[in-house]
Amino acid sequence: MTGPSERPEDQFRILLVEDDDGDALLVEELLHDTDLAHTLTRCRSAAEARTALAVGPVDCVLLDLHLPDASGVETVQAIQADTLAAIIVLTGLDEPRAGVDALAAGAQDYLVKGKVDPDLMQRAVRYAVQRKQAERANAALQIGRLRAEENARLERGLLPEPLLSSTAVTASSRYFPGRAQALLGGDFLDVVQTDDGQVHAVIGDVSGHGPDAAALGVCLRIAWRSLTLGGHRDQHLLHLLEQIHIAERAVSDLFTTCTLITLDREAATLTLHLAGHHAPLLATSEGTREISATHGIALGIAPGLGKWPATTLALPARGALIAYTDGLIEGFADGTGARLGVDGLLRIIDTIRTPDPGAHLDQLIARTRTLNADRHTDDLAVLRLDWDTSTPGHTAGAWRTAP
Repeated sequence: MTGPSERPEDQFRILLVEDDDGDALLVEELLHDTDLAHTLTRCRSAAEARTALAVGPVDCVLLDLHLPDASGVETVQAIQADTLAAIIVLTGLDEPRAGVDALAAGAQDYLVKGKVDPDLMQRAVRYAVQRKQAERANAALQIGRLRAEENARLERGLLPEPLLSSTAVTASSRYFPGRAQALLGGDFLDVVQTDDGQVHAVIGDVSGHGPDAAALGVCLRIAWRSLTLGGHRDQHLLHLLEQIHIAERAVSDLFTTCTLITLDREAATLTLHLAGHHAPLLATSEGTREISATHGIALGIAPGLGKWPATTLALPARGALIAYTDGLIEGFADGTGARLGVDGLLRIIDTIRTPDPGAHLDQLIARTRTLNADRHTDDLAVLRLDWDTSTPGHTAGAWRTAP
């Protein structure tokens, strides 16, 4: 579509679509007698007008309703499909309903031939262009509202409230879409505590961006929570998630990386299952390090053939686990083009001293994004679990998502 874009101040680009030479001359003379700064192009048919609209932008179309290849309301519809410009229809004296019907079809105004003077022509063109611009602005605003509502629904699906029954374990998270005003991507998080006291968490990343990845991420997150609460665990749970991934993905080349986390305070163990995902970081009073864990392949790469062995380690009395998607470490680290990587992430963490988990994530992400300077635009999600095995309690942990 062509339409109003950058143009000289008060310079209107007008397309006249009129097959009658006499009527065309009258319109040209009316425009000449106005104070309207303009350029005028004439076409004699709807087909010729569509060709002209494809060549360059137009601010206003003066459209006769009786052309060799279109007549009546269909003339407006034929032109409207190819332009974002304002449309003013030109009707005859014996067509009292034609102008009203044209307005209902989407035109911005109508003028009756023989009853137009220069002042009316000038006002009609200016007001029609302004009215069209207002319509487009309102349409864009409505699209923005709908997108915001859709993003909010997706965010609730990708980043739900955790189900934690003890303050001994708290959850904090942050999420940033890769592009400004973009639909949320396929990164997802969740945390639940089951009746046996174990805390289960997942962080995942569906390949790609946009609605397909986001919808699949929501589906897998909901499936993980349902299956986990239903008693499914470990490799069996991952096989089920892979089956759901394959059944629900929109295109066959989508895959999902994820990490399953089980924190068992009674047994003092931390168990991980990695499906093509980064190993989490473990932070204790002795420092922060990447956990050495056994890896399995991403879901959907080799359906039915995946093996995801468990990695189990002793749970420190107090500590934090930081799991993340690759948007956190694949950004640039400096002006040389080098990527941040896990080592760069650990160096940043070593300089952050705040004891507050949420503030810690805020500072961590702020520093990585400053280094990256918007050169890498993948989605970014981070989940942090903090625990203290000496602290009993029965209230939910914290869960916050960055705007």
